[in-house]
Amino acid sequence: MTILRSTPNTHANGHSTGLKHQSKSSSELDFGFSTRAVHIGSEPDPFTGAVIPPINLSTTFKQDAVGVHKGFEYSRSGNPTRAALERTLVSLEVGAGHAVAFASGSAATATILQSLGPNTHVLSVNDVYGGTFRYLTNVANVTMGTETTFLDLENATDDEILGAMKENTKLIWIESPTNPTLRLIDLPRIVALARKSPSKPLVLVDNTFLSPFYASPLLQGADIVLHSLTKYINGHSDVIMGAAILPSSSTLDHDYDDLAKKLRFLQNAHGAVPSPFDCWLAQRGAKTLSVRMKAHGLNALRIATFLTSHPAVEHVIYPGLASHPRHTLARASLSPHAQRFIDTELLPSSLAHGIPYGGMVSFRVRGGTKVAGALLTKLKLFALAESLGGVESLAEVPAEMTHASIPLAKREALGIEGLVRLSCGIEEVEDLVEDLRRVLDALQDEENGSGSLTPSDV
Repeated sequence: MTILRSTPNTHANGHSTGLKHQSKSSSELDFGFSTRAVHIGSEPDPFTGAVIPPINLSTTFKQDAVGVHKGFEYSRSGNPTRAALERTLVSLEVGAGHAVAFASGSAATATILQSLGPNTHVLSVNDVYGGTFRYLTNVANVTMGTETTFLDLENATDDEILGAMKENTKLIWIESPTNPTLRLIDLPRIVALARKSPSKPLVLVDNTFLSPFYASPLLQGADIVLHSLTKYINGHSDVIMGAAILPSSSTLDHDYDDLAKKLRFLQNAHGAVPSPFDCWLAQRGAKTLSVRMKAHGLNALRIATFLTSHPAVEHVIYPGLASHPRHTLARASLSPHAQRFIDTELLPSSLAHGIPYGGMVSFRVRGGTKVAGALLTKLKLFALAESLGGVESLAEVPAEMTHASIPLAKREALGIEGLVRLSCGIEEVEDLVEDLRRVLDALQDEENGSGSLTPSDV
């Protein structure tokens, strides 16, 4: 693995100064995931010896002569704290050479789509995050003439996927698992098909749900990895931020150095930059990503196992479950460090029903969306709230919350209607299971005519 440092490459006026890389020593290349998360990008301050680097809030930087500076001029085009976070991100996403941090995941999405230019075609998985669907259909289409084809990339044949690509197809947009139905896409297969297409589209993977701990899309051939850093990487529900991460080595078809320059130019031009304080918080959160993701995954597996056994639950979706139809693909898609965690740190008894595979679980209760909404208001530990990936557990009804921008007919076709989405936190799993059991038992009692789902019952 090559860990490279992407330093600011644009003046405040938008002129490119070129990308500079700093290769890490061979000993650092051998570091494990958690060691990289703690140390790379977060070295002690060389001037004071402070173990935790300071937050650099300065908006501007002194130049020794006109155009002669220490790599920073103006914080919109580059900031030391942001650069430090980006180094950490490069170290976490295996195979990365460039990381560009944005003010939000949506800002990263917008900038990536802008980089494609006008009148281009995008092939997207049909079950895509509501905000991405909204931007593709209501913004990019209107302002840049971007055309999007939404296709079931989980079940479509090779011919159907190739047939959906056009001469101007420049990007294939993938989520895996998808949000919120947790469909799995065979990424190496999609990459191989993209390479066959005459238009040679980039393959983007939104890796927010699994985080760099459970999945390494760049190792499977992806050209861009997108993260909402708001979620697992920050992990504490107190930062809004996104990132685009690119491979270290360019190919005959794609120049990643050039793409990184383009993304930074656009970012600088429209100012979609995160604050230094938010970058510092996200970097602090990333240091515990490994230990948190292990807890999230084990809790989610236990909760999914419990839900499959409850009579008030119609259907449970968690690819980590051995009973999931795409479980084999889930195992095959694990990052090297996640595979090592499962193989060497877990007892066979903890894997009786499957493997930890991220912290997201979706399920349906008997009675549909209205019953689901009423049920979630009775939970005590799972907060009824949008977002995901924090240390606290959250629950939502996507059809009326995060995915409300998707038309009803499309939500029904995708299976979003009536779905409950859980973000399983790192609390004691017995407490989380009991919280769910209490409200589901009350729902079952109501169905059996022995009670009703009221506050007094739960």
